[in-house]
Amino acid sequence: MALLTLTNAHLAYGHVALLDGTGLSLESGERVGLIGRNGAGKSSLLKILAALEKPDDGILQVQQGLRRYYVPQEPVFEPGHTVFEAVSEGVAEAKAVRARYEAHAPGEDLDALQTRIEALDGWNWEQRVDETLHRLNLDPEAQVDALSGGTKKRVALAQALVASPEVLLLDEPTNHLDLDAIEWLQGLLVGFRGAIVLISHDRAFIDAVATRIVELDRGQLRSYPGNLAAFEAAKQRELEAEALASARADKLLAQEEVWVRKGVEARRTRSVARIARLVQLREQRAKRRDQLGQVRLELDAGVPSGKIVAELNKVSLRFGDKLLVQDFSSTLLRGDKVGLIGPNGAGKTSLLKVILGELEPTAGSVRRGTNLSVAYFDQMRTALDLDATLADTISPGSEWVEIGGQRKHVMSYLGDFLFSPARANSPVRTLSGGERNRLLLARLFALPANVLVLDEPTNDLDIDTLELLEELLQSYNGTVFLVSHDRRFLDNVVTSTIAWEGDASPGLWREYEGGYEDWKLQRDRSRAAQAAAAKPAPVPAPPPPVAAPRPAAPVRKLSYKEQRELDELPARIEALEAEQKALELQLASNELYAEQPQRVAEVQARFAQIEEQLMAALERWEALSAR
Repeated sequence: MALLTLTNAHLAYGHVALLDGTGLSLESGERVGLIGRNGAGKSSLLKILAALEKPDDGILQVQQGLRRYYVPQEPVFEPGHTVFEAVSEGVAEAKAVRARYEAHAPGEDLDALQTRIEALDGWNWEQRVDETLHRLNLDPEAQVDALSGGTKKRVALAQALVASPEVLLLDEPTNHLDLDAIEWLQGLLVGFRGAIVLISHDRAFIDAVATRIVELDRGQLRSYPGNLAAFEAAKQRELEAEALASARADKLLAQEEVWVRKGVEARRTRSVARIARLVQLREQRAKRRDQLGQVRLELDAGVPSGKIVAELNKVSLRFGDKLLVQDFSSTLLRGDKVGLIGPNGAGKTSLLKVILGELEPTAGSVRRGTNLSVAYFDQMRTALDLDATLADTISPGSEWVEIGGQRKHVMSYLGDFLFSPARANSPVRTLSGGERNRLLLARLFALPANVLVLDEPTNDLDIDTLELLEELLQSYNGTVFLVSHDRRFLDNVVTSTIAWEGDASPGLWREYEGGYEDWKLQRDRSRAAQAAAAKPAPVPAPPPPVAAPRPAAPVRKLSYKEQRELDELPARIEALEAEQKALELQLASNELYAEQPQRVAEVQARFAQIEEQLMAALERWEALSAR
């Protein structure tokens, strides 16, 4: 039985229908990734599921006594509270009921209160809070107001976990978290016993956590079992079929319009029926919600910079007693795409400022290149004036934008970023978080620059825009400095990585070739080698007494049958690997589960059987090769 079911839901803001007669059900133990375009209504849907908002129409059915907990994008806490007090808000009902029981108010039904306390596990709520704070590595005495964005997000998650919900609703849980915290959260959610609905645009995170993808597209919710790769393949087939059906309907409508304009020539009854069908086709075309357009991104690299962008020689940076950078050396060239990886507060932004000349190092030297024209993307969006209109934000005092030597009207340019002309004179404060990031990108790309500094550009951007931004940065001729916690985005864009390794030595930064996965692999190898070198050498055992040498055993050559087996083994191993790969693709796709569910067990059994046969073949090949 479903934990909660939303049926025939309608929700509209102005003329835009965010939910258009759609529905959703959530089963126990499911982990649903909710995806969709910025402004599609994902956060509104999550609030409806959390009973914080109501749809304009429709029914939300919830199991009796179901415990739900909602964690917003930007958690808000009572001012002046400690972390312990803030997390305790997750057990507010248990605290209140126990307080009433202990107060012994006259006429109070103590048996009913005791039953409720036991249902809420309220006798030991302090212990639950302490255990959760310990698991999440949070200081109970710290003031919430003084915490960073990432730590506040941890406090909000702790608040949700102590409530022991059966349904956990998370809106962009990875925002403001560093890479270590994101991987920690992955493990936490995978081990969570209840059901989860989460909104996220972090593709690697969704792949690791979600067991089902639900897309909110033009007011409708569509469900896809499996991971993002399976979703993308199924979605592509759906869009192709939808485009074909729309083209056929448009062709039929055009034919009928031509016929009616020629005049009614056939029998009257037939003509009346055909005119009625034409009216129906017109109504269907008017109600159709076409596929949303794609963002069109262009970048003007401006005048090329010098070959060397920056050359750092044993650079150190210190703020008071805190050492952020120590003896870092690197040469950064034109066209490099550099990712900066490190926990929040490690000094990524400070190191960037040293590279670009906004901060002078405490020690060491920096030689910067010529003709550097830098454009910044600020994750806090401080460059946006919330009271300015969209048009003034892009091109203040002018109706034109110049990109790559070509003039474009500001309305057309905003349309490239999916902002309609009707919204061009709206204030920035009316935009959602993702739309503000899209506007900031539009403003950034309107400036000619040969160096791009992108500080968390992926926050709140939808997956389609992320993929287009990746393609744009890959083909960009200038230099890119990218600070991001989106692992897949880093892998797809950067050519080298500057990583913080201050846990080994304060202020230590190292440069690696490749993206996030390359850095992780090289770092783990380096740590394994260091650990092996640090082990004490084993004390040599005393030599055994010298015995008379035995005659060497004769080397036995392979028989004809064994030699033939050895020659055939590589082809057999290759065939098994090819069959295994084909079965793996079947198991990852939707088609097998949707069209031939009875074959799933058979394919899985064959996959396991091939794994055993492969191991046996490889061991046999190794044994024969050694002889």
